[in-house]
Amino acid sequence: MIITLTGNNFYQVKKRLDELTGQFIKEHGELALERIDAQDADPGAVLDAVQSLPFLATRKMVVIRDAGTNKDISGQIEQIIDSAGDNVDMIFHDPTMDKRSSYFKVLKSRTQLEEYNEMDGQALAGWLAGQAKENEAELSLSNAGYLVERIGRDQQQLANELEKLALYDKKITRENIDLLTVKTPQSKVFDLLDAAFGGNKRKALELYEEQRAQKVEPQVIMAMMAWQLKLLVLAKSAGHRGAQQIAKDAGLSPWPMQKAQGLAGRIDNKRLEEMVGQALEIDQKSKTTALDLDEALKTYIVTL
Repeated sequence: MIITLTGNNFYQVKKRLDELTGQFIKEHGELALERIDAQDADPGAVLDAVQSLPFLATRKMVVIRDAGTNKDISGQIEQIIDSAGDNVDMIFHDPTMDKRSSYFKVLKSRTQLEEYNEMDGQALAGWLAGQAKENEAELSLSNAGYLVERIGRDQQQLANELEKLALYDKKITRENIDLLTVKTPQSKVFDLLDAAFGGNKRKALELYEEQRAQKVEPQVIMAMMAWQLKLLVLAKSAGHRGAQQIAKDAGLSPWPMQKAQGLAGRIDNKRLEEMVGQALEIDQKSKTTALDLDEALKTYIVTL
């Protein structure tokens, strides 16, 4: 068995690696498993590992991590695969490979390549609802989407929060999500825009200062505001399509689109165009001049 694990969904890649190595250790013992960090290894060490006999076991497993970052090892990948004995299993653990490289092409053709990429918001909501069910908890798709929007798309963090919520109450409600979890900066920036558009400039500035007090840099807030403005543009240009359909077409979670649609209804097209233009101008000046981005953003917020 020769398997390659790759993809930018590090949670799923690690989970699959743990499944494979855990099952192997259960059957053959810890001593039959060898791990090699290819960043600090030479081809000879890898070849020795895949050619050597298992110790006090009928099979051996060699896990080779980040071989694509080592030109000497990746350049000899075919020789390494061909050198493996019949009683040796290999796992290439390489989440961030260059798909244009010959190394990737060899692994794709010569190994069982499993690619795990990040889920969009809708897929994450479905995954959370399924995980809750497996843990004998109850989480609706709507509340799962709300949790994703509140926490973000870090799957490991979502799994941790889900476990905490399920321990508190098997029926996971929106009230308990608000009680037991902390909003990500992205969620609070939406609240900032909501307050600004609602005429509550003081609240908007308080939320901005709260982000700064938490060491969130102006550049990060600028990027999050740009993302929220993008959602507003999508919602505004969607015509009579519902949030679910807009989200599906754009590959987004329905929950932020629902909020964006509600906000977009309070802004006319001309004003939204001006807001996007002003944000773009601030972003460009911050990268090309000595603009004080912190002050520029505060001024931008009070003029929304």
